[in-house]
Amino acid sequence: MKISRTFDADKIAKLNQSVHQLHVELYPEHFQAYDFQKIHEFFKKAMKNDRFIFLLGEDDGEHVGFAWLEIKQYSETVFKKAYESIYVHQINIAEHYKNKGFGSSLMKEIYSIAREKEITTIELDYWSDNTIAESFYEKEGFVTYRKMVYKEL
Repeated sequence: MKISRTFDADKIAKLNQSVHQLHVELYPEHFQAYDFQKIHEFFKKAMKNDRFIFLLGEDDGEHVGFAWLEIKQYSETVFKKAYESIYVHQINIAEHYKNKGFGSSLMKEIYSIAREKEITTIELDYWSDNTIAESFYEKEGFVTYRKMVYKEL
């Protein structure tokens, strides 16, 4: 798989559809219906921000997946030490390319970017009912270090 940085909001918005639809199905009370135009405009604007990186995965000329990353800098406070991380907002592989190693290839590229930037922490989150993501990230060696809970009133 060839992986490159992209500024093509059209391709990313299209590849985003299946992961967004999964979120809508799992949590309809939290997610808007997929709207290509709005999502395209959102990604187009985000791509102008230097702290965001969009990766596009291609195989035999086909767009198979993407990752949306953010370089985050956390300032020191009286409670916590300063640190920098790469935050993975989204990673998605097109349905008919799943379970073929493309997701792991994207993650390897993310690790490479982190090493180049001398960043030692990769962070991400996923929705608790997304068992596919949970399994994938466990396989990649991610561990839970913080849990977020909520209560509806």
